[in-house]
Amino acid sequence: MTRYTGTVSRGLRAPIIREGDDLVQIIPQLVKDASENDHFELHDRDVVSITESIVARSQGNYCTIDDIAQDIRNKLGGNEIGVIFPITSRNRFAVLLSGIARGAKKIYLMFSYPSDEVGNAFLTYDDLDEKGIDPYSDVLSEKEYLGLFGEPLHEFTGVNYMSFYKQLINEQGCDCEIIFANQAKTILNYTNNVLTCDIHTRKRSKRILKEAGANVYGLDDIMTSSINGSGYNDTYGLLGSNKATDDKVKLFPRDAQKTVEEIQQRLFELTGKHMEVMIYGDGAFKDPQGKIWELADPVVSPFYTKGLKGTPNEVKIKYLADNNYAELNGQKLQEAIKDSIKAKDANLVGQMVSEGTTPRQLTDLIGSLCDLTSGSGDKGTPVVLVQGYFDNYTTE
Repeated sequence: MTRYTGTVSRGLRAPIIREGDDLVQIIPQLVKDASENDHFELHDRDVVSITESIVARSQGNYCTIDDIAQDIRNKLGGNEIGVIFPITSRNRFAVLLSGIARGAKKIYLMFSYPSDEVGNAFLTYDDLDEKGIDPYSDVLSEKEYLGLFGEPLHEFTGVNYMSFYKQLINEQGCDCEIIFANQAKTILNYTNNVLTCDIHTRKRSKRILKEAGANVYGLDDIMTSSINGSGYNDTYGLLGSNKATDDKVKLFPRDAQKTVEEIQQRLFELTGKHMEVMIYGDGAFKDPQGKIWELADPVVSPFYTKGLKGTPNEVKIKYLADNNYAELNGQKLQEAIKDSIKAKDANLVGQMVSEGTTPRQLTDLIGSLCDLTSGSGDKGTPVVLVQGYFDNYTTE
């Protein structure tokens, strides 16, 4: 029988998850009930994807700004601190900054420019060219920045993050001096105690600063163990956290490899199907309009079952059609391409027939699909069922 449908991504409406809820029981039952109620079949190698948010919430993995302040004092001394390369986000960083400021007496806040690490932009490179500013070498004070460019308003939110962050710092009884620079070592002209807040470039920033003699930590080094009974993340610290309330953040989930494996086993018990399971956060894609890179989490998927390890191994159908079988049409072309797919090598790396296929981790690709499906607002679908992802043109 001819099959007309390829990959399908379904957002599943789940109950509101609270601390202590048993996801190993809730998630498989949700998948089974959705299948029966909405009349779709389940298959081996379907992928059940769960947002990191509900995993962390079920774990009760939270910390407060007081907890953050205590850890900052423990590690950076509680006096002057250089806080460098923050992302501009009310959800991701504002509460963290309040906690950091509560643990210090003065902060030298050093923004990268013209945008933060994930693409939130105050300026464009054209703006810099017009004013003769070299972002690779020029260091701007707050006064110099305002004189050249005026108030830096975010394109989409309309927020002036420079004044917003400064206000947050001052509200904690902490002084603030703002700097714009793109070289990590610039901060050492102001203080030797540094908290580097970049996400994906943090290892390089820390290496450069350590080699220059700084006392340096990253956000991934803060809240790596419990403070007064708080939550923590021993791998990522504050990276991947989100605002919960004005004085509390939800941390990235931890210790959940066993959870995905137990959910996989429970799914098999309920449905008889061997499905893959993953926990996902941000997708890994960039908005062409706002130039914002979605991935503010340290990874797309912190935990997943072993069947999701690796990268796709696919041939490019249009390459085959235009090159290998350019003389064929219709049914003969379809059959020739199907034969090529069935005969493809187990590893196509470097072969022209795979040119143009997506060389990314499966978890990054599927996680991006799930992030777009579940959204970040009121859809109420923190579980996504992906079907047919591992099928190809030959699958009936």
